Amino acid sequence: MAEIKTKRTRESPVAFIKALKDPEQRRDVEKLFSAMKEASGEKSYVWSNGMIGFGLYHYNSERSSQEGDWPLTAFAPRASNLTVYVMPGVEKYAGLLKKLGKHTMSGGSCIYIKKLSDIHIPTLKTLIRRSVHDMRKKYPSA
Repeated sequence: MAEIKTKRTRESPVAFIKALKDPEQRRDVEKLFSAMKEASGEKSYVWSNGMIGFGLYHYNSERSSQEGDWPLTAFAPRASNLTVYVMPGVEKYAGLLKKLGKHTMSGGSCIYIKKLSDIHIPTLKTLIRRSVHDMRKKYPSA
């Protein structure tokens, strides 16, 4: 089986966040990190693609023949937005997404946020809690 190229690093999430150049983005990332850490209740890791993940599960896909560890939930500060990864897929949480605030989505697991102030943080925390709970049900060893 092919292994996933994106891997956990040894970099500290706090150091990763402090190294962000844009002060506004850094403030948003600090708040998002805190909210997701609290909501997930999981240990955080920096991944080789610039993503901060929370918790781990072992991924083994028959469809793509890939295998490896992956976060239960994650986010990534990108140049144009903050990307929040909801691993069970966003469609499962349509009711919460309606209450979330200004965002866009991919058809899969990505929620794109321009500014954290556009988002209702308590709703985001509920979404993260539920998605992590759903991932633990699907992957009991997580």
